[in-house]
Amino acid sequence: MDRAAKRELVTTLHGVFKDSGLVVVAHNTGMVAAQSADFRRKVKEAGGSVKVAKNKLAQLALKDTDAEGISNLFTGPTILAFSKDPIAAAKASVTFAKANEKLVILGGAMGKTVLDANGVKALAELPSLDELRAKLIGLLNAPATKIARTVKEPGAKLARVVQAKASAG
Repeated sequence: MDRAAKRELVTTLHGVFKDSGLVVVAHNTGMVAAQSADFRRKVKEAGGSVKVAKNKLAQLALKDTDAEGISNLFTGPTILAFSKDPIAAAKASVTFAKANEKLVILGGAMGKTVLDANGVKALAELPSLDELRAKLIGLLNAPATKIARTVKEPGAKLARVVQAKASAG
């Protein structure tokens, strides 16, 4: 890789570290190309991206970003998974790591917060942004449904009483 390509990669990674909601760092020792492609596909389906870069270049790209605290994670063969949604990359990475022991999650960064492997796993257990929105909408709709049922119920009771009297008499 020539100097211009290295500068381009450092600039790209710097943008990733600045703009991502979450960056997950993992070891990918012994992963073959098919497994790596499968990991990329699963992270992309979740709304994230995967990048492999030399550790020194990744450490250079970390400078002057909020994620600067994870620079010590870049040892050995590392792979980065990142996404704007703080849950997507964590969930996809943890799910893939459970099925494939060759991907070992080292930690990550969510803004200025540095996460260890357990922090990333805990983050993966949280519901996604879409799931939270659905729950919130359900909670907002529940009181309105209960009010409508309560307002309708006295009239329904009266109709049943009149129907019962008409049937009986």
